Amino acid sequence: MQTVRREGFAGLYRGMMSPLIGVTPMFALSFWSYDVGQRLVYAATPKRTSKDLTMLEYALAGGFSAIPTTIVTTPMERVKVVLQTQGTDGTARKYNGMLDAGRAMYREGGLGSLYRGTVATLARDVPGSAAYFVAYEWVYRWLKGDGDSVSVGAAVFAGGMAGVAMWSIAIPPDVVKSRIQAAPAGTYKGFMDCATRMVAQEGPQSLFKGLGPALLRAFPANAAAFAGRAIALEGMHRLW
Repeated sequence: MQTVRREGFAGLYRGMMSPLIGVTPMFALSFWSYDVGQRLVYAATPKRTSKDLTMLEYALAGGFSAIPTTIVTTPMERVKVVLQTQGTDGTARKYNGMLDAGRAMYREGGLGSLYRGTVATLARDVPGSAAYFVAYEWVYRWLKGDGDSVSVGAAVFAGGMAGVAMWSIAIPPDVVKSRIQAAPAGTYKGFMDCATRMVAQEGPQSLFKGLGPALLRAFPANAAAFAGRAIALEGMHRLW
């Protein structure tokens, strides 16, 4: 409400251009990396007796998917966080948009500046993606039952639940990541230093800021992502 009073409803959408541009390659890279992770599991278990992966193996493939995806996620979210937080302390805004912010960060600190918070991003996304894809696979199979055809309805609901599963555990490292990315260079020594100082100064509850909105957003956003994936797969199966 403070943001709305201060800047109007437009303030709620500050910094949205970066994720809007990055979300498609991010999801594409995530799904591709998940497929690669599954192939790595098969390659590591040549003597397996079943082609069906276990939930642990899905978790390993899901956790792996976060590593390549971080290449896109970290700079995208770094720019978004800086744009969202600039001016909130009463100072003048430093950047005029996504491209201006990205160029300025690169000039100030090179790729290291754009990729600040990489460790925190991995701390969020490796376990988060493991939970994400396990939840999807379990719910999808439970809803779909037997059969080889893709069920878009099952994919939509399972995708939404996958998002809820991920953000149920990803909020604390996400809060730390955002704090590191928004702070001036050198403020924190690393992920653990930031988390420890937050808990000491603001209490454990500080690590769960934004949990409610994240869970409300998680279901529709990820249901839509998996719906798109299911429709694309169904279309490709019909063509080929």
